[in-house]
Formats: sequence, structure tokens, C-alpha cells
Amino acid sequence: MRAAVADRATAPLALPSPDWLKHRLTVSGPAAELAAFQAAAAGPGVVPWRREPAALAEGWFNRMMAAPPAQRGVSVADARRLAERLSEAIAAWLVAAADPPRRAAACPFDLHALLPVPPEILALGPDDPAAIAWLWAHWGTTWPLRHITARPVRTAREGHGRLLLRFHSADWSPWPALASIRARWPAVRFELRPDYRRA
Repeated sequence: MRAAVADRATAPLALPSPDWLKHRLTVSGPAAELAAFQAAAAGPGVVPWRREPAALAEGWFNRMMAAPPAQRGVSVADARRLAERLSEAIAAWLVAAADPPRRAAACPFDLHALLPVPPEILALGPDDPAAIAWLWAHWGTTWPLRHITARPVRTAREGHGRLLLRFHSADWSPWPALASIRARWPAVRFELRPDYRRA
């Protein structure tokens, strides 16, 4: 077991097509503390990586042109137009993600809102080894969480609340993130139940 933990600490798991693992997180505690956690956890659900649209367009164009001409399925002109449209869409998406009203309501359990990626790491981009290592060390997963839902659960105790969060994480459970979150809200109980079975 110790060897597995040591291997995990030194080798980030960052697959291009990750396995998305289901999780259930029950959060409970004093109502005021629970409300503070919910407010802090709300965010856009995306990481605002610093991306240069022209570089993105060039990268996508080069990927499309990498295949032999007979296997491409797209002309050079169409590949160039598609790459430019994709980069424009990313730029618009990043502007929307930075909009405070959207940020407050989009995602009820945003790891970047709780444990922000530092600006110097954001500047590297999501594929940089140092960025991957940071996410692995601080979040325990190298992608933002997906399919996040939040549902309050009734409790019999006065002034006590409970919240049920469901989400998917890439390849592994966000244990390091949860350790930091627990330390920040010591009066709140966080019970994570992963389901490592393949869907």
C-alpha cells in the first residue's frame, strides 16, 4: 500500500482520454459553516488556462494536417478555417468563464474555486508537465470535475445541514483536494465514496 501511495506521489496520471470515476460526497455540519463552504465552492467549473488563440489554431491545424493527404478527410483551407473557429470559440469561452455572475452559479463544487491554480501555473497551459504535476499534487486529478450535482438532504438536527454532491473525476479521486478542504472547514464533515467500477 505504501509503495502504491509513493508511486502515485511521483507519477501524475494524466491520460488524454481518462476514465471518469463516479463519486458521492456527503458534506454535513453546522448550517452556517456549510453555507460558507457552499459559497466558496461555487465557480464556473473550468480552469482559466492562459491560452494564446493563434497558437491554439496553429496546433489544431498541424494535428489535422499530420495525417497523409488520402486519410485527412479535410482540405488544407477547411482545416485552417476550422482551426481558427475553434480558437475563437475557446477565447469566447474563457471570457464567459471569467464573468462573475456566471462564475457564482455554474458549478456547485469547483476545485479551482476552492484550490485555485496559481497564475504562474495557469500561464504554462494544461499540457505542461509542471501544470500536470501541480494539479496531481494539489487536486489528485489532472482535469476539472464533471457532471457535478448538489442536493440538500433533510436533517433532524436544528441548525445542522447536509449536502449531497455527486461528480465524476478523471482517473482518480481528488483526495489531496479533500484533505485541504477538510483542513479549511474543520467543523464540517466530508465523506467521500468513490465508485471505481467501470461503467
